[in-house]
Amino acid sequence: MSLKDKVVVIMGASSGIGAATAKLLASEGAKVTIAARRMNRLEEIKKDNPDGDILAVEADVTKADEVQNVIDETVTEYGRVDALFNNAGIMPVNNLDQIARDEWQNMMDINVKGVLNGIAAALPIMKKQKSGHVITTSSVLGYEVLPGYAAYSGTKYAVRAIMEGLRQEEHQNNIKTTIIAPGSVKTELFNSINNDEVRNGLKGAMKQPGSEMMALQPEEIAQAVAFVIDTPANMAVNEMVIRPTGQEV
Repeated sequence: MSLKDKVVVIMGASSGIGAATAKLLASEGAKVTIAARRMNRLEEIKKDNPDGDILAVEADVTKADEVQNVIDETVTEYGRVDALFNNAGIMPVNNLDQIARDEWQNMMDINVKGVLNGIAAALPIMKKQKSGHVITTSSVLGYEVLPGYAAYSGTKYAVRAIMEGLRQEEHQNNIKTTIIAPGSVKTELFNSINNDEVRNGLKGAMKQPGSEMMALQPEEIAQAVAFVIDTPANMAVNEMVIRPTGQEV
């Protein structure tokens, strides 16, 4: 098998896991469409990878027409879509008694609706191809619930249900599904935490001695994404939980 010439769309590609995955896949010869709201970041990724075949498209995953445009531009440029990586997400942290309705809505729009928008845009072309692969970033907290993370965990449990439903509905069309569920990863996700105490505490923990065993690098998750994309047609890795060795939860 080889990643060469595979067409992969990455939503939420401007930083962290998405950016690392784009760089890795492009270096292996894949044709990569990167999409996010921050077009300047996408252009930086293209500039930093001049030998890669990378198409950058500005898009907000909460807007169905913009996500559809990403897929349409990909098909126009490359002729098909082999894999879609739904990676956009936010993680505000608050106890439910804080009644953080705006946070709840934003998480639902990005973490859940964003995934559905990606599926809705890519699925028709994958069904027509009779092949495809939908990959979505979930979380260890899609399997566990902790105080302060109830709403976030709810969105990640929802992602698991959506992806399992997609698997059951589309396996006969040779469409694979994969959930990538990381533990703690050193990304900008912590910046979406509005609770200053929690955000600063998590960032501080990342700088403590021995923290390398308590958090993964985006490049390590990117390797997992590349692995599942590179599996043979008759093999689907449906769920992959990736924890730092030192993480308890």
